[in-house]
Amino acid sequence: MATDLEARVRELENMVQDLRDREAIRDLRYRYHEYVNEGKFADIPSLFTADGELDFAHLGKATGRKEIAGFFGALNRTPAAGEKERPRITWVKQFIHNHTIKLKGDRGEGFAYLEAKPIYNGEAFLVAARYDDEYVRQDGEWKFKKMSLVPYFMVPLKEGWAQEDRLKMRTH
Repeated sequence: MATDLEARVRELENMVQDLRDREAIRDLRYRYHEYVNEGKFADIPSLFTADGELDFAHLGKATGRKEIAGFFGALNRTPAAGEKERPRITWVKQFIHNHTIKLKGDRGEGFAYLEAKPIYNGEAFLVAARYDDEYVRQDGEWKFKKMSLVPYFMVPLKEGWAQEDRLKMRTH
């Protein structure tokens, strides 16, 4: 009987650990969106591993916390005197849906659907996309190893997405 009880306790411990890991990863994704929605762009790199990767398709790529900080810093930074004006986001609210997670030990992968409402170059945009993520546990904490954005459409609100060119938000 004790062996059976020990096996059941181990099984329950494994199930609880799985649930804790999933909640920690959900919290990681939620913190990312909190930082975006509240304009805390400087805090975003801390959610990634030191060699973390960001792949935002046509919007750009970054590897490592320093490049990731530069990527997000450039999105809402006003150009310095004499610096060329570049496209930027002055306001954004993001909403995610259907966050799905698959775990395998200290690694995981997942995806979440994105609906976003940014002001880009002074114009209201509609955005729909999917985040594809790779997660890793380091020193007991879950981090993004890689975050990829797969855009469905990024169009001015006044135009909508009923057109062939659905990616009108560009950084260059």
